[in-house]
Amino acid sequence: MNNQNTAAVSYPTIVDELWTSKQRQASPLHEISYRACFKPQLPRYFIERFSNPGDRVYDPFTGRGTTIIEAAMTGRRVASNDVNPISRIFTEPRLLLPAYDEIRERLEAIPMTYAGGSGNDLSMFFHPLTETGLTALRHYLMERRASGAEDAADSWIRMVATNRLTGHSPGFFSVYTLPPNQATSRERQVRINTQRGQTPEYRDIKRLILKKTHMLLKTLTPAVCEAIRRIGESAMFMQGDARSTPCIPDESVRITVTSPPFLDIVQYSSDNWLRCWFNNIDDKEIGKSITMSRTVEEWSTVMRGVLTELFRVTQPGGHVAFEVGEIRKGTIKLDEAVIPLGIGSGFTVQALYINEQQFSKTSNIWGVHNNAHGTNTNRIVLFQK
Repeated sequence: MNNQNTAAVSYPTIVDELWTSKQRQASPLHEISYRACFKPQLPRYFIERFSNPGDRVYDPFTGRGTTIIEAAMTGRRVASNDVNPISRIFTEPRLLLPAYDEIRERLEAIPMTYAGGSGNDLSMFFHPLTETGLTALRHYLMERRASGAEDAADSWIRMVATNRLTGHSPGFFSVYTLPPNQATSRERQVRINTQRGQTPEYRDIKRLILKKTHMLLKTLTPAVCEAIRRIGESAMFMQGDARSTPCIPDESVRITVTSPPFLDIVQYSSDNWLRCWFNNIDDKEIGKSITMSRTVEEWSTVMRGVLTELFRVTQPGGHVAFEVGEIRKGTIKLDEAVIPLGIGSGFTVQALYINEQQFSKTSNIWGVHNNAHGTNTNRIVLFQK
């Protein structure tokens, strides 16, 4: 099964600004915040080169759905998996694409009062009237889902509301806080409010949902929307361990483009606790389920199983683009760990792609500097079966 000698394997290393220079050309449909997500140009780069329309594209660590959305927009069939239920909440509605007027009419029909309360002290984030409306929307969505009545319009509203909970501009429901992909703790928000001398102001939840809806859909023509919906009708959505995906048939995936958790760099449970509250999800269970390895050895044990499963589902001649990064201030390059794992699973290594880039101004504002936190480069190992 091993096609290459791990100790003597040779492959080209391609270093350039391969797609970052085009980062402003992505569709607004991708603009949903999620920790550790890559730019849409990354999956498109590999999808366009190594698959054709109608082929199946897979992501076992879907996150906000970047690979899946980009694949659908290029006419590929899609399969999606992530152990975090927030992933499907963010991804599936953007394949079902209800019309703007349908969203507006549904919002108008939703009552924004609820006597039951939020069950949490959220006063440090939200104005009392905003919190009342948010709690009412949460209750409405819970009832729709429990009764089996939730449809594409409800799912879209859930997605946008989940994305708009907290952030650092008046476009979010909350007072000024951390970026939307990081929910700070109640205690820290109290300190932020004190330091900034701020109190939560009222936000019109329905107006902000419609505003975000317009932004997400504004560049999509009716023909593109219909094409994406057709892809969504046949899409596969899974929530589970990427090492076991029995519903994906053998040799049915043309290309996988994915990025697994980088050891324990991102704290998915604490970052998503407020999103979990809104969607009635146990955030502690998410923390237990997601691979949060402290050592490369622990991480490699899991990734070996993932790559073995990817070998099973990949078509002969198909590819896996496995994005990893530099962590621990650049001292660990996870491509060096993943290459022997892929070879051991039966793949050959086609190339190591290194996309060099500088962090954005926003990243530096929040204290993220090159080789300090997160990653300095995208490092993608391209395997072939």
